[in-house]
Amino acid sequence: MSQPIDIEALCAERGLRITEQRRVIAKVLSESTDHPDVEKLHERATAIDPGISIATVYRTVRLFEEAGILDRHDFGDGRARYEAAPEAHHDHMIDVETGAVIEFVDPELESLQKQIAEKLGFRLVDHRMELFGVKIEREGN
Repeated sequence: MSQPIDIEALCAERGLRITEQRRVIAKVLSESTDHPDVEKLHERATAIDPGISIATVYRTVRLFEEAGILDRHDFGDGRARYEAAPEAHHDHMIDVETGAVIEFVDPELESLQKQIAEKLGFRLVDHRMELFGVKIEREGN
């Protein structure tokens, strides 16, 4: 669903200094199709540059998050997971048995959330939705 986001370009736009190690971490994040945690990012980054420490990954992720380049998620598995801050809003369905994360957009749901906010006297400016479920076993599967 998500289009790849060039995190290195976002760093340049926001005036962040980009070291070689940050460049590698940005590349790994840009190419991620999942929502990796810091340990997974470190594993992928050290495959490219074995000199990158876990502390460097933590610092870089925090810097990117503070700059609005990364979004942090808690999908209920006890680990902070990351994705490039999307240009377009989407929500997440998390399979609690496998940890799989499915991104989705539902215009009807978006409209309902706006209506609820208005009914409560608010103008919705942002939201984040994470649904947790288990796969429904169907006959023949």
